Amino acid sequence: MENQWIVGVDLGGTTTKLAFVNTNGEIAHKWEIHTDNSDEGLNITTNIAKAIDEKLVELGISKKDLLGIGMGAPGPVNYEKGVIINAVNLGWKDHYPLKERLETETALLVMIENDANCAALGEMWNGAGKGAKNLVCVTLGTGVGGGVIANGDIVRGINGAAGEIGHITAIPSGGAQCNCGKTGCLETITSATGIVRIAKEELVKNGTNGFLAEKLAENGTISAKDVFDAARNNDTLASKVVDEVAFHLGFVLANIANTLNPELIVLGGGVSRAGTILLNQVKEKFTKFAFSPVKESTDIALATLGNDAGVIGAAWLIKNHKKI
Repeated sequence: MENQWIVGVDLGGTTTKLAFVNTNGEIAHKWEIHTDNSDEGLNITTNIAKAIDEKLVELGISKKDLLGIGMGAPGPVNYEKGVIINAVNLGWKDHYPLKERLETETALLVMIENDANCAALGEMWNGAGKGAKNLVCVTLGTGVGGGVIANGDIVRGINGAAGEIGHITAIPSGGAQCNCGKTGCLETITSATGIVRIAKEELVKNGTNGFLAEKLAENGTISAKDVFDAARNNDTLASKVVDEVAFHLGFVLANIANTLNPELIVLGGGVSRAGTILLNQVKEKFTKFAFSPVKESTDIALATLGNDAGVIGAAWLIKNHKKI
């Protein structure tokens, strides 16, 4: 085999993405398995080990051609110990020893990192941030995650909770309840869930006409994509929602940039697929609130790796550890 491969794993609550990634950050093979979170997540590592073994057999490759396994997992991670501090949706709690379990199951070196941090590393290695050593990655999905990279290394903080951009308080009082237990978090506004909540509240207050009102009447619900589609068609209510989302995101990103002065802020996750209608407004708000030297030196761009960012960034953990 021309290149040895690294196994990249992006562990989600419903689906686990796996990939064989070469040392240039390119995916050779990728596939998915169901995440079995029954029995307090007891089967997760066994299923990943089995999936890797089956793929090796299918491709006629020996395990000795694998350099190790990098994994992104949801929730705070103790990187040094390879321990998941808490991942409720996986059934894991009380410092789950993920690295140790997976190394036992696979007999391979395993490195563990938070999933949003892995997405940031993926974009730095082979995506929108290629060549940048100081960047912030924000994933806008069902929730809002974040990863901060300074001088090429992830900023983890004292207990692995650094970069939790989604839990920056955007509305100090009277904000919506967040899953984290706080209220008014950025996640309650700029996640797909938050966008839908705001749009439904606006429809209750003001909306009997327009695209979103029709969608809601027709389907009984609306999506974040519906909101952006309506805004593109100059729907007044949808445009108001997008403006509110962009305001809060631009405001928070400006304050992050004022603190960190990154070269680049990368927006990823499903919501980022809205494209320029979101990006341009976020940039406008960012410019308003960013400190002058920061405004001149920090760009905001859309992620380019999509759903592959997590597995590529996870693979980078092994590349970096082995100094390849």
